[in-house]
Amino acid sequence: MSRFRGIWQASLNATKKALTWNVDDWIPPAEKYIFNFSSKEELKKWHLYSDAEFGGLSSASLEIKDDANNSSGVFSGNLSRDVTEGTKWNITRSGFCGMRSKKFDGFIDLEAYDTIALRIKGDGRCYISTIYTENWVNSPGQMEDNSWQSFVFVPKDNWYIAKIPLDHYLPTWRGNVIEAKLEMNPSRILGMSLSVNADGGVPGANSGPGDFKLEIDWIKALRTQ
Repeated sequence: MSRFRGIWQASLNATKKALTWNVDDWIPPAEKYIFNFSSKEELKKWHLYSDAEFGGLSSASLEIKDDANNSSGVFSGNLSRDVTEGTKWNITRSGFCGMRSKKFDGFIDLEAYDTIALRIKGDGRCYISTIYTENWVNSPGQMEDNSWQSFVFVPKDNWYIAKIPLDHYLPTWRGNVIEAKLEMNPSRILGMSLSVNADGGVPGANSGPGDFKLEIDWIKALRTQ
């Protein structure tokens, strides 16, 4: 077979293969696991933070709860507005705790999805879901990731699937909403976090200092449209 005929035959075979592909091969699955709290290995993907790093008195823990039918993550602790007397930090009040994922190896691409879903059980509080993306909104010299936040209310005592459209996440800077029209880049996601604050949130939700407890089964991305 001549070299030209060999190239032509290879091209023809590739064309035939392309024509027989199912359209479903081009469509991503309707849902994608991001985190699944099914084993203690999952704990290695997260770290805790709180106002205790700055002289506050809040505390938090993250552990895996095993039962006969399922395992889940438990984010719990105590939220306090008090500060350590004589702290070197120039603060007069505190009141936040959170669990943040370690940075992904590269990025997670959620361009094909439009919603974040969390299967959770809680205490009637309002928590904050945060998505961190590559820094392109702020100045190039700024090292912090961009953060996008949305409140998520967690009903008390019953498992519940919270669904948050990606376009409901607002750009924030150190907890304050950026008053500008910006769009998240869902193809460049670096990590996520869940946190609890002493103030604010969804009307009617429990708030203020005191104990908190949030159970998490999984976090997924969904394509609903």
